[in-house]
Amino acid sequence: MQAAEPQQAHEERILRSIRRVIRAVDIYSHRLSLEAGITVPQLSCLIQVATAGPMTLKALAQGVNLTSSTMVGIVDRLQKKGLLRRERSGADRREVLIWVTEEGKILASNSPSPLHDRLAAGLHILPEAEQAAIAMALEKIVDLMEIGQVDAAPILDTGISLDKDASTSQPPTKERETPAATVVPASAHDES
Repeated sequence: MQAAEPQQAHEERILRSIRRVIRAVDIYSHRLSLEAGITVPQLSCLIQVATAGPMTLKALAQGVNLTSSTMVGIVDRLQKKGLLRRERSGADRREVLIWVTEEGKILASNSPSPLHDRLAAGLHILPEAEQAAIAMALEKIVDLMEIGQVDAAPILDTGISLDKDASTSQPPTKERETPAATVVPASAHDES
């Protein structure tokens, strides 16, 4: 029975680490929502348009790896906030381009970097072999959790939003901790 104890210890370490990752994402999302009044996916979209310039909804969706149907809700909310605007293309009147407003440019440049940018920067300083090992371990966890077919964007977000016009989900509190295996596909929570 001694062999079961180390396996249980590894299992606990893995689950604790997953909970810590989820908690870090929740804390970042909460802070961003309070400080900037914007969600993580909204910020990612705003930065994409501010950086790349005017683009179609389809191009924006591809740029941030979200579905076009999810993008409609995000762009609607950003437009209501006066951060993006839609305008017909001069070249092809059938085409609608999404533009960042001056307020949007200011917010995009003054907002904290998306958490996935920080993670990417941290990963880049690691040796390639260590990066590969982390990628393989995380892919294995996804396989073990049987969530390999979930369509999720590479945006670190739990789907919980504190935005007044977004979902009514509440962030986890100390009394109610986020379950370790909570996965919400990007397209499942219209706000994203």
